Amino acid sequence: MLSREEPEMSAVPTPAAPRVDLKSPEAAAAALRTFFNIARRWQLTTSEQLTLLGVSRSTLYEWKAGRVKAGLDAVTLERLSYVFGIFSALQILFPEPDRADAWLRKPNAAPIFGGRSALERMLAGNVGDLYAVRLYLDAQRGGWA
Repeated sequence: MLSREEPEMSAVPTPAAPRVDLKSPEAAAAALRTFFNIARRWQLTTSEQLTLLGVSRSTLYEWKAGRVKAGLDAVTLERLSYVFGIFSALQILFPEPDRADAWLRKPNAAPIFGGRSALERMLAGNVGDLYAVRLYLDAQRGGWA
């Protein structure tokens, strides 16, 4: 019987990628820095930031100052995820950053906006409104049906 040679196995195991604890204060701080960078790009007011994040004014100011003492709750993470997805989809749909940022505030005739801007829909205060804008943009770029 012919024997097959087995591939040589390395004696040193390949290290796994480090696991990131998404509920850690460090991960929360990184996510919030990303949000505040997007907020600057979109020229969001404090009130608009409060609504999009769904937090109190004092919490927002603590976070803006870089004082993140704990991880973020599931609802805040969900809101951030939708904002990040909206930002990303706009960058794909409008390669010119100024056009991508401006689209958010322009009136839109699409049925889900009813003549209002996407930002107005997002500021209705419900997580579902962020989801609807994200879904709309992903459909426009061919990402979701």
